[in-house]
Amino acid sequence: MKLITIEELMKRLSIGRNTAYKLLESRELKAFKIGKVWKIPEESVELYIKEKTFGKQ
Repeated sequence: MKLITIEELMKRLSIGRNTAYKLLESRELKAFKIGKVWKIPEESVELYIKEKTFGKQ
């Protein structure tokens, strides 16, 4: 499982930092924190994109 950074998430979704943190804090995008650093599974981002594109399957 590959983990990506907040910066990679922002680039992949073409969103700003505030929007990225809102997605993470609302749990709309599945991720976890170690200390103050978000760890974002790449699979979680792919699933989020699929759900937004095609709806929940």
